[in-house]
Amino acid sequence: MSDKIAESALDQLFRDARTHNGWTDEPVGEDLLRQLWDLVKMAPTSANCSPARLVFVTSDAAKEKLKPCLMEGNVAKTMAAPVTVIIGQDMEFYEKLPELFPHTDAKAWFAGNDDLIASTAFRNATLQGGYLIMAARALGLDCGPMSGFDVAKVDAAFFAGTKVTANFLCNIGHGTTEDLFPRSPRFTFDDACRVV
Repeated sequence: MSDKIAESALDQLFRDARTHNGWTDEPVGEDLLRQLWDLVKMAPTSANCSPARLVFVTSDAAKEKLKPCLMEGNVAKTMAAPVTVIIGQDMEFYEKLPELFPHTDAKAWFAGNDDLIASTAFRNATLQGGYLIMAARALGLDCGPMSGFDVAKVDAAFFAGTKVTANFLCNIGHGTTEDLFPRSPRFTFDDACRVV
């Protein structure tokens, strides 16, 4: 049995963590992005299917490619962020199952079953995007996840010629308190949960 992590870690990951809209100009290097992926990849997905495909947008040229894909309210904060992660989902993830889940023929579960492919890719890539947020916070980074963008434009700009489609975006870096909204209310246990 693992020990409970420190209260300070829980604060960093959950209680004090916020969705950031303002960013310092402190860079986020590729070595840190590699550390981030090395944490994300270890978290569970169904049948280890791992459908998330990440594009770390860091260069000025890549930011200019992303800019026309964004809703107006997301442009300034995204252009200011050191990194914007495009979390995509590979709709042919099952092709890698012989390597990722070798003890059974899991590929056969999906081949030709478009509904199962779509739901599995979306669910598990979204999970991996959530893991990315928690891993980034654990590494001392702040996050600003968002869904205000044109999926078709992002796919054309960053995933052309592939079977990957965008799921959501997440700005990461070192956040400021600039444009930080007051924390919104959360449901109580009784509002959202049942024990049966």
